[in-house]
Amino acid sequence: MKVLMIGGTGLLGSAAAQIFVDRGNEIKTLALPPLPEGAPLPKEMEIVFQDANKLSDDEVKELMQGFDVFVFATGVDERVEFPAPVYDAYYKYNIAPLERYLPLAKAAGIKSAVVCGSYFAWLAKERPDMKLCDKHPYIKSRIEQENVCEKYADKDFGVAVLELPYIFGTQPGRKPVWVILIEQLQRFEKMPFTMYPAGGTAMLTVRQVGEAMVGAAEQTFAAAEKGEGKFRAYGISCYNFTWRQFLKIVYRAMDGIEDRKIVDVPKWTFQAFGLVMRKDYAKRNVDSGIDPVGLADIMGMNLFIPTDDCKELGCTPDDIEKAIFDSIALSKASFEGKQQLVEMKGE
Repeated sequence: MKVLMIGGTGLLGSAAAQIFVDRGNEIKTLALPPLPEGAPLPKEMEIVFQDANKLSDDEVKELMQGFDVFVFATGVDERVEFPAPVYDAYYKYNIAPLERYLPLAKAAGIKSAVVCGSYFAWLAKERPDMKLCDKHPYIKSRIEQENVCEKYADKDFGVAVLELPYIFGTQPGRKPVWVILIEQLQRFEKMPFTMYPAGGTAMLTVRQVGEAMVGAAEQTFAAAEKGEGKFRAYGISCYNFTWRQFLKIVYRAMDGIEDRKIVDVPKWTFQAFGLVMRKDYAKRNVDSGIDPVGLADIMGMNLFIPTDDCKELGCTPDDIEKAIFDSIALSKASFEGKQQLVEMKGE
């Protein structure tokens, strides 16, 4: 296959790029500088430093000529802060580009597309009773992103969305997203225990995300080649950990503490903290993609996803504990100013 990716130098895109190359595919990526120093990017990947959003439709279509698969490995998640209304930012970075690129890809003869999405969309569909799209702009945007993908899929153009959960692993030179967790846990530094919700989350490693991206590309391309293309959202998970299990690993990586005491936080306590966060956002003129009060419902549940889809996509076992450990260790070094790292952008 010939693969065109947006975001191929990022944490996830680069992992997928290496697997594409290892399986004998050609790959070209559009990416934003700077490159993280020491990042292991496949030398076979052609890198074009260009903001695709600044190209004209004709330029994008010309760029897409001759490719089989389009991969959208960019965008922003709920941790990025924006002024109100935050949904406008999610539309700009996660939805509008696909409204533009997918029809252009079809017109250029590309057979399939793979999009990196969010497991919050999986939860919103699995639990409509929670009305998550009404409460959380970010979750609403991810559902709308999937709707756009489904709109352009047909028998000759397959589109896959990977509903990605917590991801662990590092890219040398790039700042992990988990620095925010280090900041949050500092409030418990002088206490003999850490207070955290009683739920849990799905997760996987960076390498496994790369395998899922490549597997989805292979499947959607093969189906479209036979005139059997369609839209499909994959619930992505290779491991399901409670917060308590997860934090035990975090504290080993962060402070060398082998058995940190974790105390379950009642839902009302988390909601009270959410009210404080709402006031903080308002004071800073920041709009939250995930309502901090409503987040209590999500954090208090076991947001576990069956691993079937990942197995179907060819994800292989990995050392999740090592991936968490490495992510947290690098995050702490960044938090303490011991390493100067490239910030996560939209890749």
